[in-house]
Amino acid sequence: MPELPEVEVVRRGLARWVVGRTVEAAEVMHPRAVRRHVAGAQDFTGRLKGHRFSAPLRRGKYLWLPVEDTSSSVLAHLGMSGQLLVRPLEAPDEKHLRVRVRFDDALGTELRFVDQRTFGGLSLHENTPEGLPDVIAHIARDPLDTLFDDAAFHSALCARRTTIKRALLDQSLISGVGNIYADEALWRSKLHYDRPTATFTRPRTAELLGHVRDVMNAALEVGGTSFDSLYVNVNGESGYFDRSLDAYGREDEPCRRCATPIRRRPWMNRSSYFCPRCQRPPRPTSL
Repeated sequence: MPELPEVEVVRRGLARWVVGRTVEAAEVMHPRAVRRHVAGAQDFTGRLKGHRFSAPLRRGKYLWLPVEDTSSSVLAHLGMSGQLLVRPLEAPDEKHLRVRVRFDDALGTELRFVDQRTFGGLSLHENTPEGLPDVIAHIARDPLDTLFDDAAFHSALCARRTTIKRALLDQSLISGVGNIYADEALWRSKLHYDRPTATFTRPRTAELLGHVRDVMNAALEVGGTSFDSLYVNVNGESGYFDRSLDAYGREDEPCRRCATPIRRRPWMNRSSYFCPRCQRPPRPTSL
């Protein structure tokens, strides 16, 4: 699933091309694309027709388009391969086109949801008083949110009997951080992914949050991280941050600090990449 920088790139593209446009018609090409909309495809398309989209919003990895004059939003779940593309009306349909949204203006473009693996989807949900789709009300603020509370994060971090990478991927504690940017921030912080969270001091937590923000902002500047053609922005363009990664995906390549080969270890059905010299494992302890 795309992480915060990739989703933010898509949000910015939607803000440029979709805001204020009125839906003339929506078409669902594959039922799995709206399976999270429990009322079904016909209800989904019917509730969009004639309404305008407000400015897209994001919290962590979650992106949504508020629907004007309603109390609902279209939540986009990109999954492993979902793409929100703005295409000319005359452009050929993509092979894995799942949902099409056409507008009642003369701009000559439409919004398409393309998803090769069909793990993602679009769905309409009622908004909370805070303006979030109700199904993601439990998601924590992300580190680029101006209202993110660093002190509260530190307190919650130390109170949990877990390890630091597990905590960074806990979307109810801090949202938007996934496997790639967790490994990158931990490498920059010289922290092993299995370090117990109870050992963190306020300065150490502040340093880690600083690196999380730095790596995400750096990724945003170059359009996010693309390892294949499945993550693209609304214009179908890939990001380039994979060329700047210091740890993730660099197994056996020299650490950029000390030249020790980067190692990869299986971790929670994923992989963790780290420098065995710069990021020494913690001493065995009971959590």
